[in-house]
Amino acid sequence: MSAPSTTPEAGAPAERAPGHWLPLLAVCLGTFMLLVDVTIVNVALPDMAIDLGASFAGLQWVVDVYALALAALLLLVGSVADIVGRRRTYLVGLGAFVVASLACGLAPGEGTLIAARAVQGVGAAAMFATTLVLLNTAYSGRDRGVAFGVWGATSGAAAAAGPIVGGLLTQGISWRWVFFVNIPIGLATIWLARRELAESRLDHRPRIDWAGGAAFTVAAAALTFALVRVTDEGWTSAATLGVLALAAVALAAFVAIELRTAEPMFDLRLLRRPSFLGILLAAVVLSLSAFGSLVGVSIWLQTVLGLGAISAGLVTLPLSGLAFVVAGSIGRHLHRLSPRWVIAAGLALIGVGDLLMSGLDGGSGWPAVLPGMAAIGLGVGLMSPMLVSTGMAAVPQERGGMAAGAINTGRQLGLAIGIAVLGSVFSARIGDLLTGAPGGERAADAVTGGGAQAVLGAAPAGSRQALDDAIHQAVGSGLGTVMLVAGVVGLLGAAGVATLLRERRPAPATESGPARATA
Repeated sequence: MSAPSTTPEAGAPAERAPGHWLPLLAVCLGTFMLLVDVTIVNVALPDMAIDLGASFAGLQWVVDVYALALAALLLLVGSVADIVGRRRTYLVGLGAFVVASLACGLAPGEGTLIAARAVQGVGAAAMFATTLVLLNTAYSGRDRGVAFGVWGATSGAAAAAGPIVGGLLTQGISWRWVFFVNIPIGLATIWLARRELAESRLDHRPRIDWAGGAAFTVAAAALTFALVRVTDEGWTSAATLGVLALAAVALAAFVAIELRTAEPMFDLRLLRRPSFLGILLAAVVLSLSAFGSLVGVSIWLQTVLGLGAISAGLVTLPLSGLAFVVAGSIGRHLHRLSPRWVIAAGLALIGVGDLLMSGLDGGSGWPAVLPGMAAIGLGVGLMSPMLVSTGMAAVPQERGGMAAGAINTGRQLGLAIGIAVLGSVFSARIGDLLTGAPGGERAADAVTGGGAQAVLGAAPAGSRQALDDAIHQAVGSGLGTVMLVAGVVGLLGAAGVATLLRERRPAPATESGPARATA
């Protein structure tokens, strides 16, 4: 994605007075929808599993395929938008998102739901790739800084609202309404965007790097697919090794294409800058360590501990709520501090929060996760406001848009890989601990997929208490192992960022672009 220089299209709405905030509303509504859909489905997963007969791998893909499509296509769609127009791309993305949401809500089975979620992710990529540049076109001076601040707060609010809104809709109506709710909001956003947003595109028409975009998409998809399937197939199976080989070949092709292309989708020379490399590392580790375990948390809270969807959402509120409050209240002051230590401290807090939950076992209840959730929320809120602005400050100004796109891609790819890797750890640990239980491997698969109550109901009455104890122990210990892995990754990421990131503060927002935008 190129730097955000724009040329307004003839006939676009005239320059607005500083108090005119409808373009900001049009962008923030779309941003809220696409980001809330990353987390809103988590508390609905157990109900989906029962209604659709979905497996744990299927549940992973319901969450993962959305994040994967969003991550894999973000840079490519941003390049296309630079040429065909950012407003047009945003509107097409909104339309695809609304239609896919309807298909998700009507899905009769696991496969249809996963396919519709993939289309949702494509639409989300088109929306997310254009939001910052649309705001950059709509506002200038002080209003631009306000607009980017509100956009950043909207991103945090989406994370905070997702579990609660998902719980209310799932428990109050049906899990299908976590998708249906997007339809009226999406249609209103389309109307508002058509009315209020100005069209813009680059002054020159660069060649779209289709080959690089295709290679990156194949590499990301193949890697995630292999990691999701490794629990069933095994690391040494021909299927796993074949897909991992495909990922490696596609990644090598992507590197070769980008090095030989005059106008690459991503300039690989940016990776020679240690500070930018450190920011990319932070983006990936942030999503992996903070959010990659939430699928397992939701299954444990609802199907093992017996909490309702609303209660399960409230248990995770310390994470999303504190992230929102901290980012909104102190984020604007963090530019006075060293990005190196703020971002490293945020990752360290996330790692510590995960480790606080690594002792979960069969006797643990939901209060045991609250301190860890709070620590993770503090870490996310501390580092998120500084992540994109620091990354953009670490590269030449003309590569600022590309840097922002790469960082957002890293966050979404980190989430996709985190769900896959930590989900595999979760499933494998439960399988090991339930080996001797009635039903064996089939029972372990059902429990992992949210079917603990069904397994208990099918067991002989005399063995149910022992089986219930075994399930509590297996799922609690499995989640504890997941948190241990996530915590170690978070702490290693903090050390890596402290080593790579140089002492350079991001520049404040100016007339030229969104240097202080958050994500």
